[in-house]
Amino acid sequence: MIMHHTTASDPGEQAFDLGVRPSRVRFGVLTFLCALIFILYLDRVCISQAVVSIQEELHLSNSQMGIILMAFTLGYGLFEIPTGYWGDRFGSRVVLTRIAVWWSMFTVLTAFCVGFYSLVVVRFLFGAGEAGAFPNTARIIARWFPAGERGRVQGFVLASAMIGGTVAPVLAGYMIHYAGWRLPFILFGTLGIIWAIVFAMWFRDDPAKHRAVNDGERRLLEENSHATTHHEPIPWRAVLRNRNVWLLGTITTCAAFTFYLYYSWYPKYLHAARDVGMIEAGWLTSLVLGGGMFGTVAGGLIADRFIQRSQSPMRWRRYFCFICFALAGLFLLFSFLVDSSHLSAGLVFVSCLTMSCQQSSWWSSVSELSGRHIGVLFGLMNSLGIPGAMASQYYFGASADWREAAGFTGRAQWDPAFLAYLCLLWTAAVCWLFVDSTSPITAKNAPPSVNAEEKCQLCST
Repeated sequence: MIMHHTTASDPGEQAFDLGVRPSRVRFGVLTFLCALIFILYLDRVCISQAVVSIQEELHLSNSQMGIILMAFTLGYGLFEIPTGYWGDRFGSRVVLTRIAVWWSMFTVLTAFCVGFYSLVVVRFLFGAGEAGAFPNTARIIARWFPAGERGRVQGFVLASAMIGGTVAPVLAGYMIHYAGWRLPFILFGTLGIIWAIVFAMWFRDDPAKHRAVNDGERRLLEENSHATTHHEPIPWRAVLRNRNVWLLGTITTCAAFTFYLYYSWYPKYLHAARDVGMIEAGWLTSLVLGGGMFGTVAGGLIADRFIQRSQSPMRWRRYFCFICFALAGLFLLFSFLVDSSHLSAGLVFVSCLTMSCQQSSWWSSVSELSGRHIGVLFGLMNSLGIPGAMASQYYFGASADWREAAGFTGRAQWDPAFLAYLCLLWTAAVCWLFVDSTSPITAKNAPPSVNAEEKCQLCST
């Protein structure tokens, strides 16, 4: 066998230089993760298209519907850290299988709810079931992909979320129009159960134990072994005193506040404020969430191809993410100043696209900062978005009720609520200017979680 000694331009070529072309099992893992997050968002977002039908059939006010939407987010937030910890402790294979089965069951049960209280309980348990999917996905990425591939991988996973969210309003809209609001929950919930069965049979937490991984790919991934082999106590004091935890948490709170407007209320807004039919509202909502899909992919590619190759990747990441949020706020402002519903949705599309470009950079920063405790600390920082999501879900509907009680109708009833979204988008932009994730959080007397070379690779993701 001829051994090559030339300098390799990427990790995969480095493994080939050692004499074995790496297998590509990790891309099969990526396919499973993308499918998981696609189904997760398909199930999560389909209720936004059903809001009007549910309210009409069960006689629910906007404020009551806001509470139902919040119930999911509360359950999700309460169980995000525990399920992230379970992934660190027991492995992501068993935890993600449990997560997919649980949330899929309660997606199906949503179709059998008969009133306000049953919807609150089922949606809370649905949220508890979805909790931990992203921390355990981040944990698998850290274990199964070299540092130089993680930006684009995170971009594809996040894009899958947006694809699921994009497809859900259109599919649910047609199903609701022809068969009622209950059918989408039954069909979408079934997909998650199928995914869980196939994933549990194929996936392994440790790449070295997967029978399809060859020596080249195993060698390529050895640098990531620290992600699953060390379980020292979590340094909570260092976590709570770290300003980057709170900066990244504030950023995700502000982003979640805006995203959950689109996930929960946007079809209802188009229908009630701009007199758009429900099927057309589904298409326009899909357009907006499609912006998120394109943004996450573009952001991941920019992170890998430009930011990480700069001499100061953290500085350029800050500037890039600041611009993303600043532009998102600007285009959202324009969107509720125009009269055309199609032009307004187009501007919201651009706003969602620019905001989503920073997501893979947020993931990279959190993963770098978390060090060996990626499951639980990613869960912590991801759960800091829960207050923003819950506030958005209640605020938008309650604001419409308050304005209606004051005598306003149409756009005058709904549009003033957007001002809060502008303020939070620009708050997130400012926070990004102060983020520095180049030093992982470790206990005071703990050995370093990565060596200098690994740290350099991680910080350039």
